[in-house]
Amino acid sequence: MALIDRFIIEFDTALRSVVGGAHAHRPTPGSDKQSTALLDAKDREHAAGLMRVNHVGEVCAQALYQSQKLVACNPQIRQMLDHSGQEEMDHLAWCETRLQELGSHTSYLNPLWYAGSFAIGLAAGLAGDKWSLGFVAETEKQVENHLESHLEKLPVEDERSRAIVDQMRIDEIEHGQAAILVGGEVLPGPIQKLMWAMSKVMTRTAYKI
Repeated sequence: MALIDRFIIEFDTALRSVVGGAHAHRPTPGSDKQSTALLDAKDREHAAGLMRVNHVGEVCAQALYQSQKLVACNPQIRQMLDHSGQEEMDHLAWCETRLQELGSHTSYLNPLWYAGSFAIGLAAGLAGDKWSLGFVAETEKQVENHLESHLEKLPVEDERSRAIVDQMRIDEIEHGQAAILVGGEVLPGPIQKLMWAMSKVMTRTAYKI
């Protein structure tokens, strides 16, 4: 693929991540379930807040994967990052669609989330492939735990959101395992804790804004 074509594709991905309009290659999980009919206003607002957090997580994932691909030295690693990034784009589209069904919106701070994550991903990538992949693996591990908590917090009646979150959780586990298989290193404990603290700030803010 020509460099200019690759640039156009990556720019389109970044634009869709920030302003919306993501396209999924896989059907939306739970599309055969009830949309919002069984949810009262309070539950609908709570579900929307959680799905907005999940959408922000996917915005960040796109930025991380795009930046790390830019500096990855190994073609196999770039291919793995590209594949995982495509599945994360499915997640982005699913969350965006669900937010629309819930009558809500994506985070107004998406440009900020994207820019910050791109910078972090670039720094991780410049540290070398093994640390870049370790960062991917730790990120996916924390996202997996985060999604499991959302399965507990989402209203039981919101079967559609729960189906989306569960499939996302399955994919994130696979992405983390793929990163380790191609050479990712386990990150030092202090870095893991710093990543966790940063994610808490993001989730609390994105839930409301």
